[in-house]
Amino acid sequence: MTDWKRNSLTIVVLLWAGILFGVSFLATPAKFQAPSLTLPAAVDVGRSTFAALNRVELGCALLAGALLLGGAARGLWLRFASGLAILGVLLETVWLLPVLDERARIVIDGGMPPASNLHELYIALDVVKFLALVTAAFLLLSRTEPALHH
Repeated sequence: MTDWKRNSLTIVVLLWAGILFGVSFLATPAKFQAPSLTLPAAVDVGRSTFAALNRVELGCALLAGALLLGGAARGLWLRFASGLAILGVLLETVWLLPVLDERARIVIDGGMPPASNLHELYIALDVVKFLALVTAAFLLLSRTEPALHH
């Protein structure tokens, strides 16, 4: 394993965690506190924001995955944590975001979609991804993860 690969993976994981935290847990809740922002406008901004976040997360997931496959680190828990974050992004990309986009379109057009727990699921996935990324960063920075035996 080379130091530049491990260092690159550390940077990707920390950057990914920071962007996820900033968008999902700071900017988005703050947007819904703005009294002058109507619900359809807030949902429209949110839809655009999360589409952009998803593209950035996909890029981070691809880089992290490539670095892991390239031997950046071999720890079992590090691979598990990173894989969990990557899986979360893939679930959001192929299933959850398209469904939420359809619901957002209904609100933007002035309607009200049927009740669901999809937003809570999205939040839960973001929490899992964030915790997985923080765990991966800790393991990368501590350099104490157990080796994955072949």
